[in-house]
Amino acid sequence: MKSYDLTSLRYCISGGAPLPVEVKNQFERTTGCIVVEGYGLSESSPVVCVNPITGENKAGSIGLPLTGTVVEVLDPETAKPVKPGARGELCITGPQVMKGYFNKPEETAATIRDGRLHTGDLATMDSDGYVFIVDRIKEMIITNGYNVYPRNVEEAIYLHPAVEECIVAGVPDEQRGETVKAWIKPKAGRDLSEGDMKVFLKDKLSPMEIPRLYEFRDKPLPRTMIGKLSRKDVKEEISS
Repeated sequence: MKSYDLTSLRYCISGGAPLPVEVKNQFERTTGCIVVEGYGLSESSPVVCVNPITGENKAGSIGLPLTGTVVEVLDPETAKPVKPGARGELCITGPQVMKGYFNKPEETAATIRDGRLHTGDLATMDSDGYVFIVDRIKEMIITNGYNVYPRNVEEAIYLHPAVEECIVAGVPDEQRGETVKAWIKPKAGRDLSEGDMKVFLKDKLSPMEIPRLYEFRDKPLPRTMIGKLSRKDVKEEISS
């Protein structure tokens, strides 16, 4: 195996997709380099938050708002701020927020309301002002009336030492509305089964969150053009 000199590497910034906590921990143990996670959107030019390079770096958090940027977590129904630790929609005000979508006034009006950019992301903010992304509002799974957040399930799956990649999404179910399904690529040379995962997740997730369906693959899971694991693609495979 080829070796690399990492002695001059001090910090790395992760963005573009959620950084699983276990992946962050493994990278830091392997390289001795600190990884800070950030967050942004194309509509915000594109940075909003980042963990401090030299300050407190909270695992699982996208950090603190940039200077001049106001980040709020609002109740999706009332548009009022929620209490620290409560879930709501992440909304942004700042100089980097776009004026609107080109020649798309209806989409602009739906996304920018009362001067705030509505991201469509569910988030929480702790008492220190650190922001934590829960999931996309549109990707939340509702099974038997219970809200399941795919990212929360993925974080638990990534704790298994044999898992290399995973995607969790809801698939149609006549009785439950949706059923939680996990697509998993094991690490090279490692075997996994549905039974293995159910036993492993039993003390990490509620019964409603534990996937009922599993699909194990020996090839990489689908990604978007910018390299994000794609829930959309695996769900389209079901309907095709």
